[in-house]
Parts: sequence; structure tokens; C-alpha cells
Amino acid sequence: MLVKLSLSSMRKMMKDYLVLLVGLVISISIFYMFQTLALNGDFTKDNSVISSIQVVFNVGAFLLAFITIFYIFYANSFLLSLRRKELGMYMVLGAKKGKISQILFFETLMMGIVSLIVGTIVGIGLSSGIGKILMNLLEISADGYSPFYLPSVWMTWGFFLVLFLLTSTINAIRLSRATELDLIRAEQQNDTIKAKGFGTVLVALLGAALVAVGYFALIEIKVLQVLGLIVGAGATTIGTYLLFISLLPVFVQALKRNQKLNDRNLNAFTFAQLRFRVNNLTKVLGTVAMLIALGVGAMAGGLAFQKNVDLIADVGHVYDVTLHDPGDEDHQALKKMTVTEQNTYRYKVDEEAITFAKDDLLAHPPLISTNSMEAYTPNKEPKRITQPLPGSVYSMREGRDAKNEQKLEQLPDEWDQVISHEFITSYDMFSGKSIRVVDQASYEKLTGTEHQVVIAKVDDFLKYKQDLKAMDQRQKQLIKPTREKEEVYLSTKYSTYEAVYAFTSGTMFMGFFLGIAFLAMMASCLMFKILSGATRDRDRYSMLRKIGVRKQLLVSSIYKELFVVFIFPALMGLMHVLVGMQMFSFILLDPYVNIWVPTVIFLVIYALYYVITVRLYRGIVLPKEA
Repeated sequence: MLVKLSLSSMRKMMKDYLVLLVGLVISISIFYMFQTLALNGDFTKDNSVISSIQVVFNVGAFLLAFITIFYIFYANSFLLSLRRKELGMYMVLGAKKGKISQILFFETLMMGIVSLIVGTIVGIGLSSGIGKILMNLLEISADGYSPFYLPSVWMTWGFFLVLFLLTSTINAIRLSRATELDLIRAEQQNDTIKAKGFGTVLVALLGAALVAVGYFALIEIKVLQVLGLIVGAGATTIGTYLLFISLLPVFVQALKRNQKLNDRNLNAFTFAQLRFRVNNLTKVLGTVAMLIALGVGAMAGGLAFQKNVDLIADVGHVYDVTLHDPGDEDHQALKKMTVTEQNTYRYKVDEEAITFAKDDLLAHPPLISTNSMEAYTPNKEPKRITQPLPGSVYSMREGRDAKNEQKLEQLPDEWDQVISHEFITSYDMFSGKSIRVVDQASYEKLTGTEHQVVIAKVDDFLKYKQDLKAMDQRQKQLIKPTREKEEVYLSTKYSTYEAVYAFTSGTMFMGFFLGIAFLAMMASCLMFKILSGATRDRDRYSMLRKIGVRKQLLVSSIYKELFVVFIFPALMGLMHVLVGMQMFSFILLDPYVNIWVPTVIFLVIYALYYVITVRLYRGIVLPKEA
């Protein structure tokens, strides 16, 4: 009989269970996808790019698991609160507490198993579709990749089954400790209103000070490093909770005391509802604000890493193409591109040095970057080298020239920079040699082998990625490594782009899905907390309906009340994101690039959950009338 009653109750609460299941399925499916990309040994073994970003997915899986633990415990606590009165009635009618605890244990466990089955299926689909998209982004082979990977299934099921067993056990223990009277009168308990005083002011000042310290630590993370990350995260989190606990009740009380605002429509009732509710919401609103910061921050950080690849490549290299002794294939490839500038420079190589012809450099002065990783300004254009090259013999190193027995002057800084970053693509070619610049007469007297280097700018670097990749491959074939089977590394613009792109694409991929999971769980937590108190409000709305208040006014009151509840954590969370992105400033040129994208995604998800919460709350407090 109890099993039938339990199933009947679960059918009636299907909407609430579906909200919980959606959050769990999202978490499980993304966790499985991360594990598939991190643990698929046959795939990572053959792909150095994926192997190098395994740590990204392992970190993402850890963060997701950490947040999911709190989400599951909170969600199950909410579902238990909705059924307290029903379970208390079962006890009054003679059901044994141990039997009811056992049924509740199996209900929670079965719900977890259902979400695991659905989440794994969705995860396999994500691994199949989204995984292929990631491989296309990284331009790597999918050989050895399997969306259904058994070790990932065991890892996912093992972690979540342990978690569901723990939550089921805790729910059963909590129920066994409650008395029948506590369960039956759960809906009749009132929220208390805390009095303001010196303590409130002190907590508010302490919260503001901690948030300020946290912000300072994040902004100055380049100096503070690991300490800045620890202090910034800890102080900001504690300060956020203290601000919500102290200032939010004061703000609601101020709204209530505003006579002009309070007397409009049903605002007196709306503010009274908020006044009684707010003390019970402060902690969960602080949690929601931090989850918003984590969710939007994960997406914004991942996107910023990916978008900064172009910026990093541009800062390091003004010219898109650098070719030493280009062949016919290279010339044909250049003809297919829209070249905006192309220069050719001669140089000779002997046993002591690489010597460039000064006349070539002065005839076509190259461009030089005006930005750097330490001091970056958006939209700052490169400039043409203006430094002169006086005299006849120069070197990048100071010292005696054994051959000519004369003092060599230091190469001017701008010429030093452009030769080092634009001309020299691999030090394997020039190992142990100094670099010099001489006049035409001295250049003609040199007996070394003559070569040429071609540098070029194109209209759109990303449009010619495949051609630039092929050029780099041909350049590597010209270089003989100092040791057999040693890999050749180039410092061309494409090589820099490719090296950074592999890591940042994985970070963007992980950050986007991690952010979606955080935001879904965040909004679900807020929804659970609001709906858990809805049964207590039912009598108040019923009373207003009986004395003649129009239903439309009550619906409007619900929208206003929940909007105030939703808006505060959103504002605080977004402020944390805007400041928190500064912690990437020492590794990213522009941490705020395209930050509007994750912000819009968050607002859409948040607005969707707001509308769903209003409709569910409205269905509880204002049921359909006959």
C-alpha cells in the first residue's frame, strides 16, 4: 500500500521531479563527455594535441563534480520538504517510521538511477556530436575516438551512484529523526524577522571589506600569484554571503517603509511577503550569486582564451608569412593569397655568423609590433622601423670579431626585435652563430652561402590557415635537427597560433559546457528554495481571493516578488565576473573580449528559469478555480 501511495505522490509531483532530473541529466552527461575526452587512452595516445589538454577536461570534471555534490544534496532536501506533511500523515495512520524511511531511500536512489541512465545516453550523444566538433576545431584525426567508452561509463556511474547512496541515506536518517508533529506542521512554521542593529552594520561593513579585499587580490593577481587566487576566491565568497545576510533584509524593509511605493496596487502584500521570506533566502541567494559567477566566468574565460589566440599571434608576429629560400610551391601559394605587403631580404651564412645586407633592410624597412604581452592596447597598429643603421658592421652581441679584429656595435633595438621575431623562424638553422648587418661592400666580400628570407602580410590570416600550415611543413624539411629524430619547432605566426589554439580551444570547449551546467544547477537551486516555501503561502493567497482581490493583481504580485528575489544574485554574480576576469589579465591580452556572449546566454537561461519558477509557484498558491 505504501508503495502505491508513494508512486501516486510522485506522479502528482512530477513537475518538481522533472526540474531535478533536468539538472542531474545535464550534469551527468557533461561529466561523462569530459571523462570520455580525458580517459580515452587509444585516442589520446595518437593525438598529442588532445593529450596536452587532458588536464583541462580533468579539472572541468572535478569542478563539475564538486558543484554537483551540493546541488544533489540541496535538491533532495527540497523534495523531502515538499513531502513532509504527506509522510507525517502516513505515520499518524499507523505506518512504521522505518518502513517510510526505507521507501524514501529507494525513491531517491531510483530517481538517481533513472537520471544516470538518461544522462549516460545523452552524454554518449554529446560525446559523439560535440566531440567531433572539437576535433574539427583542433583539426585532428578522430581515429581511435569512441563516444561509448566503458571506463568513462564506470567512472561516471561509480561517482554518481556513491553520491545518490549518500543522499538517500541522509534523507532516510533525517526522516527517522523527525516526529510526526514536526512533519505534519512543517507548512505552518513561520519565517522570523531579525531586528536590525549594530550587529547588522558590523556584518555589512565586514562583508564589503572582504569583497573589496577579494577584488583587489584578483586584480593584482599578477603580483600576488597563487596567494591572490586563494585570497580572492575566499574573501569574495565570504563577503558575498555576509552582504546578502546583512543588507538584503534592510533593503526589503526600506521598500516596505516607502509609503508611496507601498500603497500602490498590492505592493503592501508583495513587500510583506518579501519581508517574511528574505531571511530564509539570504544564504541561498549568496550561493546562487557565486554559482552565477562560476558559470558565466567559466564561459567568459573559455571564450576569452580562444579569442585571444589571434591577438597573441598578432603581438608576436606582424607578418603572416616567413619563408627561407621559398620554393615553387611557396610562390604559387603566395599568388593565391591577397598579399598586402611582401619584402625579400638577402643574407649569407658562414661558420661564424648570419649576415644580412644592410641595403636590403633600408630599402624596405619592415613593420614592427607596437604591442607586447606586458602592455597591450587594442587597435594599436604596427609601425614602420625608423631607427637608422649607421656604420658598416653591427651585431646582436657585443664583443670582439675574431675575423676582422674590430669592435662590433650593438644592433639597434627595433632592428634587433624584427630580426629576432620575424626573420629567425628556428634557432636550429642558426645555432651557435651571431647575427650581423653589414653594408653592400662588406656583404659582397663574404664567402658564405647566400640565402633569402621572404616576409609577407595577407588580408586575412585565418583564411589561409591550410596554406600557411603547408608552408611551415616545407620549412621544417629545410632544417636539419642537431640530433636525429628531434622535432623541429618553428616560431612563425602560424606555429604560434597553432600551439596556443590547441590549449585554448579545449579550454573554451570545457568552459562553455561547464558554465551551462553551473547555470542550470544554479537556477534549479533558487527554484527549489522558492517553491519549498510555496505551500506556506497558499493560505495567504486564498484569503485574498476570498475577500475579492482580482487574480490578475495576485499574479502581478508574484512576478514582482520573485523578480526582486532573482535580480539581486544576478547583479552580484555579474559584478563578480567583471572583476574576476582580471585574474586572466597576466596571461591574456584582452580578458573581456566578446564577454557579451556568455552574458546573453546567462540572461536567457536565467529568464527561462524565472518564468518557469513563476508558473510553478503560481500553480501552487493560485490553483485553478472551479
